[in-house]
Formats: sequence, C-alpha cells, structure tokens
Amino acid sequence: MQQIPLKAEKRTVLGRKVKALRREGQIPAHVFGHKVKTEHVQVVESEFMKVFEKAGETGIIDLAVDSQKKPVLIKNVQLHPATDKPLHIDFYQVNLSEKVKVHVPLEIIGEAPAAHKKIGLLLTPVSELEIEALPADLPEKIEVNVASLDEVGKEVKVKDLKVDRVKIEIHADSELVVAQIGELVTREMEAVEAEIEAEQAEAKEEVAVAEGAEAAPAEGEAAEGKEAATTEGADEKKAAGGEPHPVGREEVKVEQKPEEKKD
Repeated sequence: MQQIPLKAEKRTVLGRKVKALRREGQIPAHVFGHKVKTEHVQVVESEFMKVFEKAGETGIIDLAVDSQKKPVLIKNVQLHPATDKPLHIDFYQVNLSEKVKVHVPLEIIGEAPAAHKKIGLLLTPVSELEIEALPADLPEKIEVNVASLDEVGKEVKVKDLKVDRVKIEIHADSELVVAQIGELVTREMEAVEAEIEAEQAEAKEEVAVAEGAEAAPAEGEAAEGKEAATTEGADEKKAAGGEPHPVGREEVKVEQKPEEKKD
C-alpha cells in the first residue's frame, strides 16, 4: 500500500490553549504506539482533511515531524458535535514488520437479483470487520459481492469473502452473515402489526365503555330535571289560585257541626 505524506510540527501548546491553534487552522494531535513515547504534534487542517479522505483509518500515512518520518495510522478523530470540524487526532505509529489490528469497512458490490425483482429485501447486518495484518497489507475495504443472492434465505458469510487469508486474518466467526435476503414482510413485523391492531381495538373498546358510563348519569339527571319542572309547575298553579298538586299535600279533615233543630 502506498504511504501518503503529511507534514506535522511539534506542539508546545497544551490544554485549553489549543483553541488558539484551531482558530489558526491547526489541529492538535499526538503520536503514540507500542514501545513508542507519546509525542504532541499539530497539523494543518486543510492538508489533513485531504489525507484523511484518501487514507481513512487503514491507510498508512508517512507523517513527517520536522526531519523525522513516522509510519502512522489514523486511530481516532474527535469531531465537534455541531460543526463536525476535527478537534483532535490520534496517530498510531506502527512497526512495518509487526501486524496490527484494525476495523475495515465492508462494501456491497453487484446487484442482488432477489432485491431487484422485489422478491426479498437485501439485509446487511454487519458494516465492518476487525482484521489483523501487516501495515502494508491492510486493505482499505473488504468487498461483499451479492450478485448470487437470487432468492429469500440466500446469504453471504465471512467464509465467502474474497480475502487473501495468508496475509489477512479476519477476527470474526466464519459463519457470521454479512449480507442476506430477507422476506419483504418478516414474521416479526407481522407479529408487531398484529399487536398494534390488538392495542387499537382494546383502546376503542375502552373509549366506548367510558362513553356509555357517561351517558347513564346524564339520563338520570334528565329524569330528575323533569320531576323538578313538574313540581315547579304545580307550585306556580297553586300560587295562581288553581288546584293544588296532590304531591306533598297534607289531607285536612274538617269536622262537621250537628245541625241545629228548629223549634
């Protein structure tokens, strides 16, 4: 693999003062590694972004610190949460004669006939794999060819990947599925949809019961209102000289006097 050159300068500004470096277009970084003393450096942001686009996390960078060159990998880039501008870089210095472990992205190539014909859905449960190799043998990516996936259930496993197993060791189960054709509507989705429908039906039933409970007191109140209106009407009629309403009226007994005899 071709090494990509990048210039760096030793850094004396540490701590919170590195904000001044970022304003000047510099990115604070440090170089570390196995049996390597950590060194604080800084790189020009515009130059680093061009190199990072080419090298990613698996390409070897020929980092020139003053007059000394160091083969390094980009181990980590800390980004600003709002602007995605790089805030800090970790460079891992490698020994070209010693193997290193890195995560390499998987890239889907070809077209799955089952997905093209809408027979099934192309699923990619794994996006990267950890591998071990000499720095010079590290691939930028591992290709996953899905051209043979022509029906539901077909899959590509780690053991099917076209990788030079002599130079590259994949740290993953050989039976691990990296791509497969699934059903358009899976049984899990059907179960979820059935559960949602059951919950909706139950909610409608609860609403209907609640509305019925509210309607019953309303009818009782209407009956009480009717009785009250009848009583009020009777009172008004009595006040106008009419016949008193029998409801609530006490019966008054009148004693009759004996008739006087005429002489």
